[in-house]
Amino acid sequence: MKNCKIVQNYIIGENSIKKLNELISNNSKKDTIILIDDYFENNYSILENFINNKHKILFVSTKTEPKSEYIDEIVKKIKNNYQPDLIVGIGGGTTLDISKATSILLTNNGKAEDYQGWDLVKNKSIYKIGIPTISGTGAEFTRTAVMTSPSKKLGINSDESVFDQVILDPNLIKTVPNDKFIYTAMDCFVHNVESLRGTQNDSMTIAYAEKSLEMLKKIFKGEMDYEKLMVCSAFGGLAVANSNVGICHPLSYGLSLVLGLRHGYAITIAFNQLEEYYPEVKDFKLILEKYNISLPKIIDESVTEEQISKMADATLLNEKPLENAFGKKWKEIFTKEKVIELLKKM
Repeated sequence: MKNCKIVQNYIIGENSIKKLNELISNNSKKDTIILIDDYFENNYSILENFINNKHKILFVSTKTEPKSEYIDEIVKKIKNNYQPDLIVGIGGGTTLDISKATSILLTNNGKAEDYQGWDLVKNKSIYKIGIPTISGTGAEFTRTAVMTSPSKKLGINSDESVFDQVILDPNLIKTVPNDKFIYTAMDCFVHNVESLRGTQNDSMTIAYAEKSLEMLKKIFKGEMDYEKLMVCSAFGGLAVANSNVGICHPLSYGLSLVLGLRHGYAITIAFNQLEEYYPEVKDFKLILEKYNISLPKIIDESVTEEQISKMADATLLNEKPLENAFGKKWKEIFTKEKVIELLKKM
């Protein structure tokens, strides 16, 4: 048993982003920093009516997965120029994870990579509001701020990573391109499966995962419902936050670290080869077929044995997820040789 923390407050519904300035006024007495996905730098008209110009806006680069060095740069820039007591993150999983990490580093000394792991954060983070503009990663509800450092891809897993307030406005996700929608939705699909099939879940996390998976399948088979998709993402995030991921996420981390693949895409590539562990892969493949998603072979002749070995090592660093998947004796079951065998299928 463990004491599980979840997001304290949320607002859901079309145009709910209109509440942002009121929430900031109620919770900030100093500087508010708004970190925005750089997609909106050229599409700012979508947001400009909802953001007070007195707040400091920083556009966050989302060309790659969150990097610890980049987070350190953002934190240094903020510390040198402002006295923030509130962070707002607006964007996809990358922006939300960077926002969570930034809120922690503003009150904790050292570098972002110092906190990669589980429950290493000592001081309370500053108040933070998360506003997702794509659904599936669950970053808006998880206790993880995922990032890549020079040696590993591993999140800041801490209660201090949890957003204090979330705004779920379905209007913000209606323009997401089809392929990005599928890859992030697949991340949610896999969150649910890994939580349900793990050894560290409980009745609450099972309920979240089961309902999220049920709703996702209905959405995929029928008409799109953006608000329900946001709920699926939230429930999937809640499920995995207080249980754990399983085999797929560690494998995807190796792909991201070495080959630079975006998270949702790496998840999709990895899960496609895990039918021996997860029977839900059959449903997953039908969804990919419906949306005309064809997955290329990633591990080809251009990928060296040294790179594959590094991917395997990065996978095996994720001990808690792998223990969730296999139990305490996971190292006897999920060997480096087995990891390499799976990677070579991808």
